[in-house]
Amino acid sequence: MNRLSEYNFELPQELIAKYPVEPRDHCRLMVLHRENQKIEHKIFYQIIDYINEGDLLIFNDTKVIPARLIGTKETGAKIEIFLLRPLKEDVWEALIKNVRRLKIGSKVYISQDFFIELIERKEETAIIKLNTEDIKKAIKKYGHIPLPPYIDREDEEKDKQMYQTVFASKEGAVAAPTAGLHFTEELISKLKQKGVKIGFITLHVGIGTFKPITTEDITKHKMHEEFYQIPEETIKLIKETKENNKNIFAVGTTVVRTLESYANTGKTQDYTNIFIYPPYKFKLVDKLITNFHLPKSTLLLLVSAFAGKDFILKAYNEAIKEKYRFFSYGDAMLIL
Repeated sequence: MNRLSEYNFELPQELIAKYPVEPRDHCRLMVLHRENQKIEHKIFYQIIDYINEGDLLIFNDTKVIPARLIGTKETGAKIEIFLLRPLKEDVWEALIKNVRRLKIGSKVYISQDFFIELIERKEETAIIKLNTEDIKKAIKKYGHIPLPPYIDREDEEKDKQMYQTVFASKEGAVAAPTAGLHFTEELISKLKQKGVKIGFITLHVGIGTFKPITTEDITKHKMHEEFYQIPEETIKLIKETKENNKNIFAVGTTVVRTLESYANTGKTQDYTNIFIYPPYKFKLVDKLITNFHLPKSTLLLLVSAFAGKDFILKAYNEAIKEKYRFFSYGDAMLIL
């Protein structure tokens, strides 16, 4: 159960989605029934049929920042800087390719009025100072949307809207909470009309979400840390839902990790490095909406803990056979 190779599957390249389906709630939805191991094939907007009055749907309202900056070194060579998180407004932790070749104090020019200075090199990251009049404005203007590495194309203007959920409000993520991408404002309003409750958490998705597991024994893998916050209003909704014996639907693995971190520690805001894999016992989450994940990834382990490894791998094989679209811009799965 704890061997990484058991979570592998062969995915044909052409099933990796390069662009999302439009409108966003018209992607396909695979419905997994854990009780009887049944699988159904639907369209995402039909998800409303599986969520009942009084159930609680929890979204991650983090907003993706245009974290990729392309600059020029003092030598004239091009270099890419990937912003990870602010330590102060003008000091950030970042990823820089071949950072060893940069001297401390050297500058990278993003534009005439925006340059970056290397302050410190760490083991895997760098600390940089951003020099410009209005930092937020400059990042917005010159930054590129950080599409995941497996979406093999340059980012385009429309990614700024496509790679963002319709309810994104708190800036800080360098990757989208992709299960939320399938919801339209219209679908959310129909759910509310049905009496479904809506709650939010914030977890700023870090680059570690793409970090591969490198140990065959999965228990030896160390998860990255991410900051999460659960507002008082959402805590209230969670308690009400549980008291009324209704279901909590987590929209995405980031919501699962946030809710389960809270269930384990009682902290409504904290940094979490929770790593969920079989045979983890879930304490708060009843149902899960998620995308199709990479082989041997921490996200695949999380859904395997939720639905059982054999059932998930069977569903993934069926998805491949039925030509479902995989990863961030791909189709969705509902686990009941």
